[in-house]
Amino acid sequence: MRGPHNIWRLIRTGATFERTGAMNIALEAVNAPKSIRVTARFLGWPFKWLGYKGDITQPPILRAISALGPAYIKFGQLLSTRPDIVGNKLSNELKVLQDRIPPFPRELAIKTIVSELKAPLDSIFLNFSEPVAAASIAQVHKANLKSNGAEVAVKVLRPNIAKAFKRDIDAFFFAARVIELLSPSARRLRPTDVIAHFDDVVKGELDLMLETAAGSEFETTTSHDEKFQVPHIHWHLSSHSVMTLNWAEGIALGNVTELDDAGHDLSDLAERIIQTFLKHALRDGYFHADMHQGNLKVAENGDLIALDFGIMGRIDEYTRRVYAEIIMGFINKNYKRVAEVHFEAGYVPKGQDVDAFAQALRAVGEPIFGEDASKISMAKLLTQLFDVTERFGMETRTELILLQRTMVVVEGVARSLDPNINMWKVAKPIVENYIKENIGPKAFFKDFIKTMQMLSRFGPRLPAIIDTLTEKLDHSVIEKPYSNKTKLFWCGVGSLLTVFLALIVYSI
Repeated sequence: MRGPHNIWRLIRTGATFERTGAMNIALEAVNAPKSIRVTARFLGWPFKWLGYKGDITQPPILRAISALGPAYIKFGQLLSTRPDIVGNKLSNELKVLQDRIPPFPRELAIKTIVSELKAPLDSIFLNFSEPVAAASIAQVHKANLKSNGAEVAVKVLRPNIAKAFKRDIDAFFFAARVIELLSPSARRLRPTDVIAHFDDVVKGELDLMLETAAGSEFETTTSHDEKFQVPHIHWHLSSHSVMTLNWAEGIALGNVTELDDAGHDLSDLAERIIQTFLKHALRDGYFHADMHQGNLKVAENGDLIALDFGIMGRIDEYTRRVYAEIIMGFINKNYKRVAEVHFEAGYVPKGQDVDAFAQALRAVGEPIFGEDASKISMAKLLTQLFDVTERFGMETRTELILLQRTMVVVEGVARSLDPNINMWKVAKPIVENYIKENIGPKAFFKDFIKTMQMLSRFGPRLPAIIDTLTEKLDHSVIEKPYSNKTKLFWCGVGSLLTVFLALIVYSI
């Protein structure tokens, strides 16, 4: 229920932020208007004693969020990639936020597995370890299959975690509506839509069957990618609360020293991470949307291994083309074209001046491109682009949230391996190839074929469709439907068109 009863949860949240000293920091970071500041202090300060104390060794913001629980930690991680909402300083602080919840007992995990898979543990696994990794939503155990001895990772949801998240997300929705009511200027950021996006993300992580399906699809779409691996999913050993996949042996991407000592080319890894993400996003329209160091490993042979498929991104073909043109426009410093793409896609209201918008984009791009090549940053560009689009009335594009934030995360991961990486130079061949295949003359022919294929399916229905349209256009002229001969004629046309297109497609 997203009603007024959530006021109590907001009071507890405000009280925790007051008690930990995080309230003023948070309000200043987001440059909150007076109405929001007054409401926040009203809901927090008088009830300060009700707030959670948290870990006093942590900075105030991290202390407050960690004390409030899993949903707040997850939301903090999301906000770490939204400098347009929380500001650069707080965004950077939240980037270090990690799940700090201890693992739950092995016995509870076993109980869940037995209940979900309807079989005794020893009939499935030869052995079953203590937790090897624990997060806010689930934890992972290492095991060996009884059937063939293969090493697998078994992911198990925390008991009652879905209920806890639902309660907190309801409070988030209520808070978002309050913010929109009290601060009209904040509506551009569409806080309710941001929470809705967060809700969708969490739902995908709370049902491991959905994550299993996501991992399986990702394994299929990337099966032919060189030097990239997705662990094989074991469907028959997965359920809503349990997910089983092959154990992925490798060095965690966050362990830079160990990677270097093992002889891996860090610069090559950094480039492959950027290009892999862009390839998946543009080529497939389906990409891993949580590519931080904890979800990436490097195999002994140098392959990148992707883990954790709870957060995946999907963008349609049209949006992919828009995104590619925007990136390529900035790479080529063609700000007029970048502006035109924004207008063509409907991102910027039609009443705005395209030339003025292009000039504003130039003011963003040129200072960044004027820096040393190693410091050219997509993340910085996106951050400043948010400020420009706000002035021109562009609303937050919720369908691009995952794409934008993942790009920021991926850049951070790449720079941790190679601080001197030139992001644009690395991205250019992937974007150029996509544009060549999907926006040029070749793409036009492909689109034409697709359109004709769709139209051909309506061949048998064309007579009835034409009858209906003609009758609507001129009732006085058309007094009766087409004759049988006319219908046969159009059926023949449709059939011939279908055959013709089939031959074309077959020959391609």
